Amino acid sequence: MMNFSTVSTFVLLGFGGGPGMQTILFLIFFILYVFAVIGNFGMIVIIRADSHLHTPMYAFLQSLSVLDICYSSTTAPRALMNFLQEDHTVSFGGCAAQFFFLSLFGTTESFLLAAMAYDRYIAICNPLLYSVSMSYRVCVLLVVGSCLWGVVNAVTQTMMTFRLPFCGSNKINDFFCDVPPLLSLSCSDTFINQLVLLGLCGSIIVSTFLIVLVSYICIILAIVRIRTVQGRQKAFSTCVSHLTGVCLFFGTVFFMYAQPSAIFAMEQSKVVSVFYTVVIPMLNPLIYSLRNKDVKQALRRSRQKLSL
Repeated sequence: MMNFSTVSTFVLLGFGGGPGMQTILFLIFFILYVFAVIGNFGMIVIIRADSHLHTPMYAFLQSLSVLDICYSSTTAPRALMNFLQEDHTVSFGGCAAQFFFLSLFGTTESFLLAAMAYDRYIAICNPLLYSVSMSYRVCVLLVVGSCLWGVVNAVTQTMMTFRLPFCGSNKINDFFCDVPPLLSLSCSDTFINQLVLLGLCGSIIVSTFLIVLVSYICIILAIVRIRTVQGRQKAFSTCVSHLTGVCLFFGTVFFMYAQPSAIFAMEQSKVVSVFYTVVIPMLNPLIYSLRNKDVKQALRRSRQKLSL
C-alpha cells in the first residue's frame, strides 16, 4: 500500500512576473474590485431607496448585486494580498472554504439569471398576469431556490474534491482555489470527479441557459407581433441589459467548466477566471444602469432630494 503525505497547506502560484508586474496586477485588481463593490453597493442603495423600483425585476437585480459583491470578495482580497507578499500559502481549510463559496455564489447567480429571464418573459408575453405570476412570494421562492441549488452544487463539489488524497506538489496553478488545478494535484484517479464536474456543472449551465434561451425566443416572437415601432423598442429595451449580462456570464463560465479540456487549459483559464470573478461583477452595475431608464430616473430623483 502506498503512503501519501497529508497536505495541510496549498500555495497559490497566481500570475508570473517580477515585483514590477505584481504591482501593476495589484493596481488592476484593486481598481476592478473597488469599482465592483462600489457599483453593486450603489445599485442596492438606489433600489432600496426608491419606491418606484420596488418591483420583482429590481428585487432580482438587488439580489444579483449582493451576489456580485460576495462573488468578487471571495477571490479579490486574497489575490491582492498575494500580489504584495512572497508567502502565497493558504491553509487546507481556507482553500476548501474559498472553493465552497465560489461554487455557491457562481451557481446561485446562474439560476438567478434564469429567474430574471423568466421575469422578463412574463412581463412581456403575459403582462396582464404579471402581478399574479411574479408576486412577492414567487420572487422569494425563486431567489431561495437559486440559493438552495447553489448550496447543493457547492457541497457536492467541495466534498468530492477535498476528500481526494493530495501528495507531492501542493502548488495550485491559479490565483484562487478552483476545481481544475486542484484535481491536477491529486494522487488518485480523478476520472469520477471530472465526470461530476462536467455532468453537474454542465447540466446546471445548460439547463439555466436553456431557460434563458427559451424565454428570449418567446420574448422575441412577442415583440415581433407588436405593431408599433415605439412599442417594440420599449419592450426590447427592458431586456437588453439582462441579455448582455447573460451572454457575458454564461460565455465565460461555459468556457471554464462545461468542456472536457477545462482541466488542461490552466494558463488560459486564469485570464478567463479574472473576467468572471472580478470583471463581470464590476460591469454588471454599468450594464444594468446605463441602459435602464428606471434607474436613471431614480438617480435624478435622488439628486433632486439631496439638492433640496
